[in-house]
Amino acid sequence: MSFPKGFLWGGATAANQCEGAWNVDGRGPALTDVTTGGSVTTRRQVTYIDKDGNHCKMVTSEGQAELPEGAHFACLEECLYPNHDAIDFYHHYKEDIKMFAEMGFKTFRMSISWSRLFPNGDEETPNQNGIEFYRNVFKELRKYNIEPLVTIWHFDTPLYLVEKYGGWSNRKLIEFFDRYAKTVFTEYKGLVKYWLTFNEINNAIMGLGLFFDAKEEDYQKAYQLLHYQFVASAHAVKMGHEIDSENMIGCMICGITSYPATCDPKDILANRHQWEKSIFYCGDVQCFGKYPTYAKRLWDEHAITLDITEQDLIDLKEGTVDMYTFSYYMSSLTTTHKVEDKVGGNFTTGARNEYLKYSDWGWAFDPDGLQYYLEMIYDRYQIPLMVVENGLGAFDTVEEDGSIHDSYRIDYYRDHILAMDTAIKNGVDLIAYTTWGCIDLVSAGTGEMRKRYGFIYVDKHDDGTGTMKRSPKDSFYWYKKVIASNGENLD
Repeated sequence: MSFPKGFLWGGATAANQCEGAWNVDGRGPALTDVTTGGSVTTRRQVTYIDKDGNHCKMVTSEGQAELPEGAHFACLEECLYPNHDAIDFYHHYKEDIKMFAEMGFKTFRMSISWSRLFPNGDEETPNQNGIEFYRNVFKELRKYNIEPLVTIWHFDTPLYLVEKYGGWSNRKLIEFFDRYAKTVFTEYKGLVKYWLTFNEINNAIMGLGLFFDAKEEDYQKAYQLLHYQFVASAHAVKMGHEIDSENMIGCMICGITSYPATCDPKDILANRHQWEKSIFYCGDVQCFGKYPTYAKRLWDEHAITLDITEQDLIDLKEGTVDMYTFSYYMSSLTTTHKVEDKVGGNFTTGARNEYLKYSDWGWAFDPDGLQYYLEMIYDRYQIPLMVVENGLGAFDTVEEDGSIHDSYRIDYYRDHILAMDTAIKNGVDLIAYTTWGCIDLVSAGTGEMRKRYGFIYVDKHDDGTGTMKRSPKDSFYWYKKVIASNGENLD
C-alpha cells in the first residue's frame, strides 16, 4: 500500500448530529433544533408558529429557512426533534474519545456549534461555558495524540440570525462570522491546527432543481448567500493564518462524481456543466481566489445579479485555502434523455447506473468514483487533499450477545481504501481519511438513528428511546487493524 508515513486516519462527526445538550450551559438554538425527523421517503421539516398561532411545518435546504410574515420558529410538543439529544456527545465525549483512541485514531473531525459559543450569533462576547467545553474536548483528544480537525460551520447557523437577519442571505452575517471565527482561532491556538470553514458549501446550489422545481428567485438567493459564505470563508482563512502561522485551513465540498449516462454529445456537455455548477464552482473560488469564466454562464442562465464589491474580490484572492477536503459517498448520472429507471438519495435523484449496486437509501456503491474524483481534483488544484466524509448508512442488527456483525460496512470501507491507495500511487497528495461517522449519530438527511454509520453502536432509536450505551461493532476491530498497519491490513 502507498499511504504515506504520518497519514491521518480517523473518523468524522458534526456537533448538531452528535452533541445533544441543545439548551444546556447557555447554548442557543440552531435551525437543526427546530427540525423534525424524517425517513428515506419523508423529508425533514422545520417547525414554526404562524401569525395566527397555528402550528406549521416546512421543508428547507441546509442552513436556510424563510418564515412567512409574522411567524416565528418554535419547537412543537407534538413533534420529535432528534438533534436535541442526538447521542449526547456533550456528556459522553471522554468515553467516546477513549474508544477512538483504542481504534488508533490519528485525527478526529468534529465541528463547533456556533450557537454554543454565541447563543444568538450577534453577541460581542462569547459564552464561556461553550468556550471551555470545546477546550476540554481538544485537550482530551491531545491526551491521546489525536489531532483535532475542526469544522467552523456545519449547517448550524444560530436560529436568531436566521429569524432576525434572514440567515446567509444577509451580508451582515459575514461580520458575525468574522467575530466567531476570530474567537475560535484565538481561543484554541496551539490546540487545533487543521480547520475547515464551511461544510459542504456547494450544497446551496448543488440541490437546486433536484427535489423541486426551483424558481429564478431560488437561484438568485442561493448564489448570493454562497457569495457571502465565500467572503466569510476567505476572511477566516486570512485571520487563521495571522493568528497562528501553523494553521492549515481547508474548504469542504460535497463530492459526488457525475458521469454522462450515454455517449450522446449532449449528455457529455450536460455532465461537464454539472461538474462546473456542483463541484468546480465552489472549489475554484476557494482554491484560486476568483470566480471562474463559466460563472457568467451559470449566472446568465437564471438572470442572476450579485452583490459583489471590489473589496470582496480582493478578500477572495487573499483568502485562498491551504487544502481541499470533501465528502464522498456515491456517484450519479447526468442525462438529457427521459429517465425510466430512477433512483433517489441525497443529491442523486436521477438515472440509475446499471453497473452499480445501491444502498437501502438509494446511494450508489462506487469506489472507482472516489479514485476518479481524487485524481480529477488534485490535477485541478495541486494542493493537499483530505477525504473527510465517507461511509455507509445501513441497518445494524444487535445479536443476543450484544455483538454486531457489520461485514457490509467493512467491505464498503475496504473498497474505498483500495481506491484511495490507487489514487496515491497515481500521484495524488492525499493526507487524511476520516470516515463518516465513526460513531452512530443522527442522520443529517433523514433524522434517523436506524441509518447507522459508526464503528461504535449507540443505543438510541428513532423514537428517542435508548440507554445511550456505547459498544463496538466488528468494524471497530477491523479499522483498528487498518490504522495500525497504515492501510496494509485490510483483511
